[in-house]
This record gives sequence, C-alpha cells and structure tokens, in this order.
Amino acid sequence: MIKVLLADDQTLIRQGLESLLSMSELITICGQASDGEEAIRRVESDQPDIVLMDIRMPIMDGIQATQRLRETHPNLPILILTTFDDHELIIKAIAAGAKGYLLKDVSLETLVEAIQALVDGGTWLQPAITERIVTHLTQKPTQTAPSLIEPLSDKELAVLRLMAAGLSNQEIAAGLFKSTGTIKNQVSSIMAKLSVHDRTRAVLKAIDLGLL
Repeated sequence: MIKVLLADDQTLIRQGLESLLSMSELITICGQASDGEEAIRRVESDQPDIVLMDIRMPIMDGIQATQRLRETHPNLPILILTTFDDHELIIKAIAAGAKGYLLKDVSLETLVEAIQALVDGGTWLQPAITERIVTHLTQKPTQTAPSLIEPLSDKELAVLRLMAAGLSNQEIAAGLFKSTGTIKNQVSSIMAKLSVHDRTRAVLKAIDLGLL
C-alpha cells in the first residue's frame, strides 16, 4: 500500500480526496495537514510514501513546505495538487523540489497514476502544464556566453531552460514536439559545451554564466 499524506487548508478538499483515493486498493491515507508547517510535522510522525501538497495555505505555503521537505527528506516525492496553473507558481514548485504538478480537476485515474509514478521514482506533469512551462521559458530572450569555447544554440538554450525547470527528456520532447532521442542528443551537447557531466551541474553552470 502507498501511504499518502494530504496537505490542503480546505477540510472538504481533504475529506473528498481521502474518500476518492480510498477507492484505490493501492493507496491508504496516513494523515492530513491544513498548512505547510503541519505537513512537515506529519511527515515525521506518519512517515508517508508521498505527499499531496496544495500551494496556497496559511502559516507556510506549499512551495515553502516542499523546499523544507526536500532538504530534510530528499527521497520523499511531493505532488503538487492545486487549482493554480500560473507558470511562475509551477516553475517555483518544481524548483522547490516537487516531482509532479496536477490541477484539481484531474480524474481519479490520472491522480492515482501520478502517485504511482512518483513513488516509483518518476515525475508527472499534465500536458497542459508542460505546454505552459514550455511556452513561457522558450519565449525568454536568448543570450550567449563569451566564455564558452562553443556557444549554445538557440535550440539548446531553450532545452536548457526546460532542464532548469525540472522537466525530463520525455517532457521536453513532448513540449517542443521533438523526439526523445533528439532531446537526449541536445542535452548531451549542452553538457559537453558546458564541460559538465550531469544535468544539475549544467544548470548550475548556466546560472553562473548568466544563461539562465
């Protein structure tokens, strides 16, 4: 059974989610929290396998709580479940450490699939969410870094921004309407040009160079 902790400031939402998720034989609700601080305490006491986190909550919001939990429980997946589809909130949540982002109008089937995916070590973004992030990040003006021996192309910069937002190769490919193989090759090219060996260091170096 997957132990789920629900964090939402609205009692009816928490009760509704508990009723719905209890219909799945794979899931059990191990606890509830009405704000970010309580969610952090509940993680310690209830030991969930995953946290379903709202964004707008009193005392401490979901993004702050996600960031705190990433520091103390780096292997605990957090799925943002909210009504807000603003691209800035989405990017902030992913940057804070959320592994998934869903809107509350999703079906129970999709929610259960997302929970399973995150517990298995994956990520989950709705196609509409991915499209919103892609549109926002790829519309940013491009820059070149004179300190690079071979500068990044505009396409590589677009991919780099999406990497910084936490998107996987598959999600980037879907958002840019490219094959996963093409994106994988571009990511490899980006890392080679930045003289790094993993995605995290690529993003950190890009920030240091002023590319992001």
